[in-house]
Amino acid sequence: MDNSSNGYHISFFRPTTAHAKANRNIVIWLILIWVIAIFGFQILLRVIEKPTPEPVFVEFQSVWSNIAQSNASAEELRTFGKSTLSVLGKIAISDKEKAVLDNALSNSAYQLKPDSLRSDLVFRIKNFESIKSEINNINDPAYIIAKRAFEAEFMPIMMFSNTDVRVKFLPLELKSEGIESLQAETIKSLPGIMQKYLVHNQSFLTDFKFLGFPFHYFYTAVFLLILFIGLCWLYCVKIDRLNTKLNLND
Repeated sequence: MDNSSNGYHISFFRPTTAHAKANRNIVIWLILIWVIAIFGFQILLRVIEKPTPEPVFVEFQSVWSNIAQSNASAEELRTFGKSTLSVLGKIAISDKEKAVLDNALSNSAYQLKPDSLRSDLVFRIKNFESIKSEINNINDPAYIIAKRAFEAEFMPIMMFSNTDVRVKFLPLELKSEGIESLQAETIKSLPGIMQKYLVHNQSFLTDFKFLGFPFHYFYTAVFLLILFIGLCWLYCVKIDRLNTKLNLND
């Protein structure tokens, strides 16, 4: 028996009936609307966005030249240390970037101490590093005492406010290795790292608030979901009308 033409081979892209052709065209149009809604908005964002630095990055730029030339004042060292801590508080930093930031922070803390106290600072940082490597619980008394001692010591030196959470993780980022100077890798890489984490692309679409949300968040998280449901409903309506038109209703 010849089954080479049995009528069961249906192709979406090569429909053979009026109903199949109409169905294909409806699906294509709905997919185009969905694609334009998603990718068109993203393209629009890229076209109109502009790099916008956080205030911390502006502060970093204002002191970096003197820092790199080892000619910074105490106030500039404080600004520099706080700006590196602002980036260290972010969660997506790579180990290599963290090492650069740690060296920058540690050196600023080292330089803010009087010459006669710098050796003692290095000794205490090494001791704290040893404690951290040995404990299994952050509630360890020796760990807590050492950490709080650094917090109390550097709060007035760095001029942190009582509500500035950066002082809480400053002790965790102090590293004894290379603390006496900015390493060559730090001088080379730090400006790029700071720009990467402190300069963001913004536009009126990201700044504008809609129903309490940034518009770009509302659009992608809420509107596109509603649109998808709406397109599904529209497909059902179109198919019902098509079936009625071609007398295919049950």
